[in-house]
Amino acid sequence: MSPRLDAAGNLRGLRPGSVSGSAVLYLGSHIDTVPDAGAFDGVLGVVLAIALVKALGEHPLPFAVEVLAFSEEEGVRFGVPFIGSRALVGTIDSELLNRLDSAGITVAQAIRDFGLDPAGLPAAKLPAATLGYLEFHIEQGAVLEDLDLPLGIVTSIAGQSRFELLFTGQANHAGTTPRGRRRDALAGAAEWIGCVEREAVTAPDLRATVGQLEVRPGTSNVIPASVYATLDLRHALDSVRSEAAASLLDAGNRIARRRGLDFHSEQRLDQPAIPLDPELICALERAVTRSGSPVHRMVSGAGHDAMIMARSCPAAMLFLRSPGGVSHQTEESVLPEDVASALAAGAEFLKEAESMYA
Repeated sequence: MSPRLDAAGNLRGLRPGSVSGSAVLYLGSHIDTVPDAGAFDGVLGVVLAIALVKALGEHPLPFAVEVLAFSEEEGVRFGVPFIGSRALVGTIDSELLNRLDSAGITVAQAIRDFGLDPAGLPAAKLPAATLGYLEFHIEQGAVLEDLDLPLGIVTSIAGQSRFELLFTGQANHAGTTPRGRRRDALAGAAEWIGCVEREAVTAPDLRATVGQLEVRPGTSNVIPASVYATLDLRHALDSVRSEAAASLLDAGNRIARRRGLDFHSEQRLDQPAIPLDPELICALERAVTRSGSPVHRMVSGAGHDAMIMARSCPAAMLFLRSPGGVSHQTEESVLPEDVASALAAGAEFLKEAESMYA
């Protein structure tokens, strides 16, 4: 392959097609991860893609294959995910380039510090002649393990809503303030968190998480004056996710009024569910079957670069089993036999693509 770095720091390796100017099939994933994470989230998909190209040897294909190692998917440094794949679909704008990290460095400056030029971002975009994108990734959950299956074909990526919320009451002495005079922000937030859990149980397949709490003043003998909380909602159906969000925000308002609190919410993300390409899904299904693995279709609860790529080209994903359902931790792992199954399915997928292109 001919390697290059684009202006977003994506490492790309191109294997030309047998015909000059032929369309491109993209394979890959991301190479960044989160603090204290394991060794397989993202980077496994890049290594699998390289291995598939290596296995082709001198076999000519009527299309080009480009391996993508996306520079930034997790959003750890700047709080915005998918910077690498956004470059390929052309959605990096001035607002994103001016976003600051904790040290006050902008995305644009970070690109320059890496020796690249943000002015070159338009050249990173996908060409018009794009066959599609296939991403290999560990599942990051326990569905495949519970079913004792090595692989899963992703049909869609769940939509996400993220909110920041603030319950505000009044700080007062813990020992001298009677129950009827308390405006306890933490008690209100705790009641609301119970509503979040019940909503997740009531709505099938809804994922609802309160991942962060900040209690102020945070002193053992002072009634909490305010509680900052986050809410993460995910579902394959946008209507279910939207209804859950409305219900939980309404619950926050009702609880606050009854307890004499103020309640404020702000939506930080509204990412619709992304269906992946039906034709590529069927091709991947045939490839998995011919490789000798059982076929299992599933929804991804986590976001991936494939959801960004799907905005501009057909996209598909193949999950590998995550032992213990563990990811974003040092214990993250894969089974060697599952990697072999993914490679076999990937090789069959390239044959499918060859027949489709012909």
